[in-house]
Amino acid sequence: MKDPAGMLDLPEGFSYRVLSKLGDAMSDGGTVPDKADGMGCLDIGNGEITLVRNHELVPSDDAGGEIAHGFGTRNGAIVPGGTTNIVLDAETLEVKREFRSLGGTIRNCSGGITPWGSWLTCEEAPTGPGQRYGDGLAVNHGWVFEIPGDATGLVDAVPLRAMGRFNHEAACVDPETGFIYQTEDRNEGVLYRFLPTTPGKLADGGKLQAAAIEGLPDTRNWDAATMPLGRSYPIRWIDLDDVEAPKDDLRQRAAAQGASLIARGEGIHMGEDDLFFCSTSGGAKKLGQIFRLVPGRGAGPDRVELFFESESKDQFDYGDNLCVAPNGHLIVCEDQYTDVVDNHLRGITPHGRPYAFGRLNMQTELAGGCFSPDGKWFFVNAYAPTRTLAITGPWIT
Repeated sequence: MKDPAGMLDLPEGFSYRVLSKLGDAMSDGGTVPDKADGMGCLDIGNGEITLVRNHELVPSDDAGGEIAHGFGTRNGAIVPGGTTNIVLDAETLEVKREFRSLGGTIRNCSGGITPWGSWLTCEEAPTGPGQRYGDGLAVNHGWVFEIPGDATGLVDAVPLRAMGRFNHEAACVDPETGFIYQTEDRNEGVLYRFLPTTPGKLADGGKLQAAAIEGLPDTRNWDAATMPLGRSYPIRWIDLDDVEAPKDDLRQRAAAQGASLIARGEGIHMGEDDLFFCSTSGGAKKLGQIFRLVPGRGAGPDRVELFFESESKDQFDYGDNLCVAPNGHLIVCEDQYTDVVDNHLRGITPHGRPYAFGRLNMQTELAGGCFSPDGKWFFVNAYAPTRTLAITGPWIT
């Protein structure tokens, strides 16, 4: 159905409301920053839920107000990237509080929620002093940071260095093992797995690994259809060293050890007993792929299959963030790379059939799709200018 407000067309029976937008006054005295990207929703008790929202800001962008403290600086000023939290009444979605929760980072792209009630926010920015785009920067960037869902303001910005330094995109946690799977937005990226020393306490460190899909060094299907739909492959995990990668060469060293190449790994999300992740530009048509990974959990190796590969722009055009809906379908946010964009929310059925769900009428990407813990609301961002929307409708049917 056409949206009379001209923002987001949705199927009959679905509707949306705008919760937050660029420039809105926040409860900490700042204003809502731009470039809203990845986002997670967490139950924080007392009838409240919180949205932790990334802002993919670069050092030259407006922070939306002064940042009291943060991770990194450029020419002495705290860089503007980070996260904001939107605390909502779980029933009415009334905005009760809104504030910045992380500062001093660069290009917070996506991330993932944890079973222990936090959001992992990922820098898509392996840069630093003396490196490309690093003029004036005081420290190396390209890390994962953790934001508690019950944060009440700016948290201490502690980089989780053991999780690796690379062009981070997203992360998801297997709740049974505590292992964290991470994607990398590079044409020749790889899939990573982090085994924490202490499950749930990531600052204690751990082991970082890269996925080597048996018999399949390249999943991209660019030159030949080497990875067919639906075929399951075992994964061998390669231990990595020097994971802080000052030369931003972690993927290259992983591939040299046998890790399988993935074209621009993007959104990743845990379902019931499997997880799904996007490759934005993979596939014979270079329009995108979705992979399904089944963790072995001690009973055997992790296994992965190509779940979906787009054959036309009408099916799927550069999928980015994704999540699993209450009915088991995937909801994927498109992020096209064209002068004039026509981005959709795409649905993928459990049998791998694509369909159009929503159509954005703004010249920007969709990002940060996530569901409320009760499955009643789907939250999503329009990237720039920032709009955070809540969509309701018959999600279960």
